[in-house]
Amino acid sequence: MKKLTILLILPLFWACQPASETKLPIEGTWLLISGETIQQNDTVFTDYTDGQKTIKIINANHFSFLRHDLNKGTDSTAVFVAGGGKYSLNGTTYTEHLEFCNFREWEDHTFDFEITINNDTLVQKGIEKIENLGVDRLIIETYTRLK
Repeated sequence: MKKLTILLILPLFWACQPASETKLPIEGTWLLISGETIQQNDTVFTDYTDGQKTIKIINANHFSFLRHDLNKGTDSTAVFVAGGGKYSLNGTTYTEHLEFCNFREWEDHTFDFEITINNDTLVQKGIEKIENLGVDRLIIETYTRLK
């Protein structure tokens, strides 16, 4: 009888537990490996592992990115870029609203991307367009998940 009571009560106990949040496949820390920028008839390929490191961190509703050179800013390759904000994900459409950026003129702009995630690889493809800066280009970025 005791075992039967426990078996009947356990499902009620589990039903009363708060629902656990489901983690989206895009959540995590991503290392930017490469990027292509296509503007008019020009295509530029960038190896983001050559002398620099860029990560993108995505949680349930915010993203951030950080890029710096690997020479600690001591030579002509010195670079530091950072930004972040809220994002939304609707199917494969990933939309970033850039709220913070060290290039302040990029703040308060929204960018739409199509994403694909295959195992530990994230590919993000979309248009960066900011009319007052003359920016209108297609970017394709490839990331690998950091563990």
